[in-house]
Amino acid sequence: MDGSLTVANDDIYGLLELLINNQALQRPSWFSRKVTLYRQFHRYFAQHNPLTIARNNVAHHYDLSKDFYRLFLDDDMQYSCAYFTGPDDSLETAQENKKNHIAAKLMLEPGHHVLDIGCGWGGLGLHLAKEHGAHVTGVTLSCEQHNVALERAGKLQTSARAEFRLQDYREVTETFDRIVSVGMFEHVGIPHYSEFFSKLHGSLAEDGIALLHFIGRADGPGATNPWIAKYIFPGGYSPALSEVMAAAERSGLYVTDVEVLRLHYADTLKAWRDRFEQKIDEVKKIYDERFCRMWRFYLVVSELAFRQNGHVVFQVQLAKKQDAVPLTRDYLVHSQPQDGYSRRAA
Repeated sequence: MDGSLTVANDDIYGLLELLINNQALQRPSWFSRKVTLYRQFHRYFAQHNPLTIARNNVAHHYDLSKDFYRLFLDDDMQYSCAYFTGPDDSLETAQENKKNHIAAKLMLEPGHHVLDIGCGWGGLGLHLAKEHGAHVTGVTLSCEQHNVALERAGKLQTSARAEFRLQDYREVTETFDRIVSVGMFEHVGIPHYSEFFSKLHGSLAEDGIALLHFIGRADGPGATNPWIAKYIFPGGYSPALSEVMAAAERSGLYVTDVEVLRLHYADTLKAWRDRFEQKIDEVKKIYDERFCRMWRFYLVVSELAFRQNGHVVFQVQLAKKQDAVPLTRDYLVHSQPQDGYSRRAA
């Protein structure tokens, strides 16, 4: 970040890929095992996430300039894993696929009241309102995202069906037919998982459906990289599915479907990185060169986490009743990946 280390040909990606692959071939030393155990123990304190800390953590990352994010995100400002149904999908197409895939899992009908926890800049909520006739309530702790979402809702004339609040999900009091959360659960914190699923259960209608879309670990529980925790996502953690399921089971909700998106986020991050590097001169007009080096490192190491280090995206569908969704996945058939891409991604 400080520029005191330079890499030949500016190949940060190649250097980190080499280091990660070499590390995977080595047996962990006694010291590294102790460090890992300490980080796992310490995470319960680092992820203590009451309302005031949650707001500060969100502001650190999501209250950066909207003009900055617009430089490398898709037109709808989707800042989460896209869904690539073919190798030639553009970022815009893949993000549209993601929204449609989520809508299919929610089994939306016109008039359904939907809670979007961690609504970002409003893109998903507006899509559900505009394309499916849902009444959407989006909540976020980011002032910047909230302002953009309100502005977009006004321009699209969907304010009667989509409202956005600067509010913590724990403060929501209504009951909803559907609940969706994309890219927010990583900020809940392990000590609050039971609280989160209890709130989900209390806010969901008896015949309702909820969907969580979040980054996770395929190789079991771990700890957040200290650099990521300090500079990028303070208080953040990508959990193993085993850590999430225990809390979901205690809440009384049924897990009705689980899907693992493997390399989709790696391809999403590559698209963001390519656009970021193409617009680096414009980024420097907003932030300084140290910030640019930091952000580039973040995009590179995040992509490699999905390609080499066992990070995936989980989509977990939940309901209060076993028969809230069909007994087979036929209702999702229109949104499944094409065979050619499935083989390539696998």
